[in-house]
Amino acid sequence: MTGTKTGHAHQAARKLKLAALGSIVVALGVTALKFAAWRQTGSAALYSDALESIVNLVTAVVALYAIQVASRPADRRHQFGHHKAEYFSAVAEGVLIVVAALLILHEAYDAFAKPRSLTHLGAGLGLNAVAAAVNAGWCAFLIGWGRRQRSPALVADGWHLLTDVATSVGVLAGLVLAALTGWHVIDPALAALVALHILWAGWRLVRDSVSGLMDEAVEAEVGRRIRDVIADNAHGAIEAHDVRTRTAGRVSFIEFHLVVPGGMTVSTSHAICDRLEAALADAVPGAEVLIHVEPENEAKRRPAD
Repeated sequence: MTGTKTGHAHQAARKLKLAALGSIVVALGVTALKFAAWRQTGSAALYSDALESIVNLVTAVVALYAIQVASRPADRRHQFGHHKAEYFSAVAEGVLIVVAALLILHEAYDAFAKPRSLTHLGAGLGLNAVAAAVNAGWCAFLIGWGRRQRSPALVADGWHLLTDVATSVGVLAGLVLAALTGWHVIDPALAALVALHILWAGWRLVRDSVSGLMDEAVEAEVGRRIRDVIADNAHGAIEAHDVRTRTAGRVSFIEFHLVVPGGMTVSTSHAICDRLEAALADAVPGAEVLIHVEPENEAKRRPAD
């Protein structure tokens, strides 16, 4: 069973690395398209969009490194594994987003102070629209697949790309309005709005990642599923109590006390634990289970959790 579990873990890690590599390739292509759009038009808003894509590229590289670290097996110095490495990736993404926002605000201020005329707007908007479409497809894949694989780094990367898509759509709509009205002040105004938008996205990423680093419990629905599985598979034992959980990347740590009759043999109680561990592993992918077995006379007198 251990060999099978290890094999599944290696296979999942391999898939995550491929997805992270895909993010790097997509980010390179999108960044090239957006900078070409900016060079065509001289737009501060398109510059801000292109700059955010550079952040996407850097964070994709950081996510790949974090996934590689998180997939390493436990060792003497990290006896519970390296699962939390992905949270550091998400924190790094948040910090880089903030840096990009400050650079964009600087560009927006410069465009306000020195108004610019926009050139070749049609070609620039076309290039940016293609980049936005590529990003939209890839971020939908990352968020959905990252959640199924329980990868904070990929989910964070997907949400970051979603903010980029929203940014691109807003920029495109605003620049069309600027072209129709002749109000070129819309361009730096859009750049400033982009900066504020991605500042909020950066804050949200950092907040969620810090929650993971603080050993946050599993979601309420998963917690209910864990308790149901324990109740359904603990026959032979008297009760289970003090069920505690924490998440670390793709792994959910589950710990509880199992009360058994005082005269039960070690072999029989061990068989109950094996049954519970297998059921929990099936119900909660990536579960690491620790069960404290207590004889009836030593147990707390309280109902099961």
